[in-house]
Amino acid sequence: MLQFFILLSVASVLYWLWNNYRLNVAQSKIPTNFQFLDNPSSFSLPGNALDQSAPVRRAFVQGLLNTLRVSIAGILLALLIGTLVGIGRLSKNFAVRTVSGTYVEILRNLPLLLLLTFMNLAVVLKLFPRIESAWVPLELFVISNRGIAIPWFVGSGTTLLIILGCCIAAMILVSSCCKVYSNRTGKKVRTILISGAVFIVVMVAGWSLFGFNLTLPVVNERGSLGGIRIDPSYFALLVSLVLYTSSHVAEIVRGSILAVPKGQGEAADAIALEPIKKMQLVILPQAFRVAMPALGNQSLNLIKNSSLGAAISYFELTQIAQITVGNGSPAVPAFTLTLIVYLAISLMSSLIINIVNRRLALVER
Repeated sequence: MLQFFILLSVASVLYWLWNNYRLNVAQSKIPTNFQFLDNPSSFSLPGNALDQSAPVRRAFVQGLLNTLRVSIAGILLALLIGTLVGIGRLSKNFAVRTVSGTYVEILRNLPLLLLLTFMNLAVVLKLFPRIESAWVPLELFVISNRGIAIPWFVGSGTTLLIILGCCIAAMILVSSCCKVYSNRTGKKVRTILISGAVFIVVMVAGWSLFGFNLTLPVVNERGSLGGIRIDPSYFALLVSLVLYTSSHVAEIVRGSILAVPKGQGEAADAIALEPIKKMQLVILPQAFRVAMPALGNQSLNLIKNSSLGAAISYFELTQIAQITVGNGSPAVPAFTLTLIVYLAISLMSSLIINIVNRRLALVER
């Protein structure tokens, strides 16, 4: 009876909100459809060929792509750095343990928006030099307050992705063969070294076969030529998200390693496994079974925190929605569309995380 009463109360509140919304929309005559997506965007995106006459729909698509670019790169870097820092917190070396602990305690206790603002204003716009005095380390990069230009390839991106996929497939195949050979003969095989060599060979062969070239950036008056330029706002947002999220990931990894029974480590020591092999083959695989749900939550948080890029004018979904509304598009459908897109990204990410979590779970008999 109590559950029915609560359900009825919630339904009544939702019905009242919906009627109130319809009444206010009718009185104010605000459009609630998505026809505004066909209107001209009336703004341009930095570093993008999208002009002001392009429809709002294309601007939203570009905002989605920018959100995915910073989110995917941020998740991968945060997991890598966070894992290394988490392992470092348990190191027997005093310096490594202290530096790792300081890293975690400082960054995870800072507000992300404050860290992002500091990274943008104090580091990118103030610490980085003007383009006339740009840093050119190793003649490979151009670093200035206008962005970071890095070497880039010349050729088809789709073809390069196919080559990269072939490289990864070759690595997996060679790694499986090495494992089978090691199990049959009992001989130690340098799987990582052999797989890495195969990756390089396949990549070089594909690069040469399809005629890819490398273009290096150079300073040119008020900008840079060649390579690809990383926008200052993208760099500031990516670094802030990675630093902040990796500090939380490090604590998750540290706690998960401590959750692995000590007997597992003692068994690895008993068969004289090297410390790196012990961590790689025994400790981390079991630790990640414990850590995966929490790591998934951190990945979702990073995706949603990317919306803070609007504070430093990074043209991701939220920034595109704000500019679109400022140019006269109806706010309710514009932000509703933004919410739906974020929800879709998060649900897709959750699906991937749940699949990985099920694959890592122990199967009990």
